[in-house]
Amino acid sequence: MFTLALRNVFRHRGRTAMTLAAIIFGVAGVVLSGGFVRDIFVQLGEALIHSQTGHLQVLRTGYFEAGTRSPENFRIENIAQLRQQISAIPEVQEVMARVSFSGLLNNGRSDWAIVGEGVEPDKEAQLGTYLKISAGRQLRDSDRAGLLLGQGVAQGLKVSAGDRVTLLVNTAEGALNSMEFEVVGVFQSFSKDFDARTVRIPLAAARELLGSDGINGLVVSLKETADTGPVANLLRIRFAGKRLEVKTWVELNDFYEKTVALYDRQFGVLQLIILAMVLLSVASSVNMSVFERVGEFGTMMALGNGRGDVFRLILMESALLGLIGGLLGVLLGVVMAIAISAIGIPMPPPPNANLGYTAFIRVVPTVLAMAFLVGFGATALATLLPAARMSRTPVVTALRANI
Repeated sequence: MFTLALRNVFRHRGRTAMTLAAIIFGVAGVVLSGGFVRDIFVQLGEALIHSQTGHLQVLRTGYFEAGTRSPENFRIENIAQLRQQISAIPEVQEVMARVSFSGLLNNGRSDWAIVGEGVEPDKEAQLGTYLKISAGRQLRDSDRAGLLLGQGVAQGLKVSAGDRVTLLVNTAEGALNSMEFEVVGVFQSFSKDFDARTVRIPLAAARELLGSDGINGLVVSLKETADTGPVANLLRIRFAGKRLEVKTWVELNDFYEKTVALYDRQFGVLQLIILAMVLLSVASSVNMSVFERVGEFGTMMALGNGRGDVFRLILMESALLGLIGGLLGVLLGVVMAIAISAIGIPMPPPPNANLGYTAFIRVVPTVLAMAFLVGFGATALATLLPAARMSRTPVVTALRANI
C-alpha cells in the first residue's frame, strides 16, 4: 500500500506541487518566526546580564524584597571566604562585589536623585560588554575618585566626561557624607530607566563614602549562560542556613519574564494561524482529489478492498505529502535563516530601551521540530474528514462515478 500511495502522490504533479508549496512555506514561516523570537530572548537576556545583573547574585536574605529601599540593612561582611567558595566552581568565570546606595548627585547648580553602585571597575568592565560608553571611557581600578554615570543622569544634570560632581549620601549610621568625583564616562545600557538613575563609583570610594566595609552582594559571571540554573542550585545548597539567597538573572529582571511570556503567546497564535492555513489548503486539495477518484475507490472496494483500506490509503498519501513538505519546509527555513543571519536585520531600540541592535534568525532544534509537526499535523488533520467520508460511501454509489 505504501508503494501505491507514493505513486498516487506524484500522479497529479501540479496539484501535488501546489499542496507541497503551501506546506513548505508554512513550515519555513514557523522556522523563521520562531528563530527570530528566540534571538530576541537571547539578545535581551545577554544585554541584561552583561550590562546590569550578571548571571547570578548572592545577596543577604530579604534584600531582593526590601533591600533596595534600605541597602545599608542588608550588608554582607567578610566576603573573602564566600568569594573563594564561588570562584572554585568550574563554570564560574568571575566574582565581583557590589555596594548599593542612593543619594543626590550635585553639579554645583542642581541635584539629581540617583541609585549608586560601588563596583570593582576592571572586573565590571569585563562583564559589561553590552554597556556602551557614549562619552569618555570606562571606570578603572586606578580611578580613586572617578564616576561613571548613565546617559539619562548626564542629560538631566547637563554634565559630561571631565566635569566634577559631588555625591551626597547617608552613611550606615544615618549621618550625611559627601565626596567629590570626576566624571570619567557616560554609559548607555539596554534600559532607559537604568541609565536615567544609575551611577557607578569604585568599591573603595563607596566604602569610604558609606563608612562601612560590607557589601550588598556578589555578582557572579559564568562562562556559559546555560549553566545559570545548575550553578544557582549548587550555591543554594552550599549556602543553606547562612542567611544568604541566590538569585538568577531571570529572577532579577521581571521585565524579561514578562517579555518572554508576551512573545511566546504571540508565537503560539502565529503557529495556530499557519496551522489553519496549511490545513485549509491541504483540505481543499484532498477534497478535490478524493472527489475526482470516487470511481477509483469504488473499483477498489468492488475488488475486495475494505473501507479501512481506502481510508488508510488516503491517509497515507496525505501523510507522505506532510512528511515531504515538512522536511523540505524545515530545510528551506534553515537555509533562509542562515542566509538572513549572515546579513543581519537592523532593529530599532525596543520600548524603554536606548540602543538598537542587529537581529538574527537562530536555528533552534525545538523550533524545527515544532515547525515540522505543524506541517505534518495539519496535513494529517486535513485528510481525516474526506477520507472518512469516502470510506463510508456505498460501493454502488462510488462505481456510478465511472459511468
